[in-house]
Amino acid sequence: MSAKALKDLNVLPESERKIESSSKGSFAKPHIHADENIQERERKSADSLVKTPINGNDTVTSVVEVGNSEVEYIESENLNDVEDVDQSFEMLVAGLESKDWVLLCETLNNVRRLCLFHKEKMEDILGNVISLVGKSLKNPRSAVCKTAIMTCTDIFKTYGDHIVDSLDPLLVQLLLKSSQDKRFVCEAAERALIAMTTWVSPNLLLPKLQPYFKNRNPRIRAKASMCFSRSVPRLGVQGIITYGIDKLIRIAASQLSDQLPESREAARTLLLELQTVYDKSHDPTPTTVAEEPEMNSWEQFCQINLSPLSAQAVLRVTNISREGLVMGS
Repeated sequence: MSAKALKDLNVLPESERKIESSSKGSFAKPHIHADENIQERERKSADSLVKTPINGNDTVTSVVEVGNSEVEYIESENLNDVEDVDQSFEMLVAGLESKDWVLLCETLNNVRRLCLFHKEKMEDILGNVISLVGKSLKNPRSAVCKTAIMTCTDIFKTYGDHIVDSLDPLLVQLLLKSSQDKRFVCEAAERALIAMTTWVSPNLLLPKLQPYFKNRNPRIRAKASMCFSRSVPRLGVQGIITYGIDKLIRIAASQLSDQLPESREAARTLLLELQTVYDKSHDPTPTTVAEEPEMNSWEQFCQINLSPLSAQAVLRVTNISREGLVMGS
């Protein structure tokens, strides 16, 4: 055998080397397994993701291209019902546990369809489904992660308060994903958080958000502050009074000195809302003003409920904003 032939034989896969050595002059039919093709395709896709340079928007672009070759991101209003409801339900859990990322994305989209078109039937398995969706949020493949985030959005819109007991594993991941560098994942997570604060009652959601104000990750604290600030006004004036302005002002004051500007801005927005509600609920009558002019003032309320430094910081924010409104009027 020539040197060139030996060289060619060495680069062949082992199975083909055996065919070549054992069947000279005969042609062996290639035997291809579909599962092997899927595994090989996933391996190549994973390799391409790993080798993609992480450099600003370049990462986002490359991941989107890989994802879009197999997965389509469908907006909620463009989703159609599943073709076979019973079969979709039977395959749901297995599909959400699958290691085939394309099948996983297809199943997540089916979860969205079933939530939108078969709300009542989904309720029986919703807790288990939410747990598996939470695992998909942790998937390192961006296409899976974004599809799972879109699934969360539709779950919030469909079930609202009914998912509060299962919210924690979704919430921590959405706060994290909304603060990451991959723009198309970050934007989807932001929309999911907005849907959450829109469709989940604030009196149920606010206690879920509070623990994240002490999270070590400043980005998570900032996103939690923004969600909290969006949710409080939905309580309404009476709801805020019932929840406790004193409790809310302490939470907002603690975020005024946080590391990221997003936290501080959310705190300022919340404080102005609280001041407006307080003024409406403590509009003094002429008699009260004559007897105890300082009793119902916002300044005194802050000084009673906050430390001297925190009260000073809160009053600085609210007084500057009030002066700006007066000058602009």
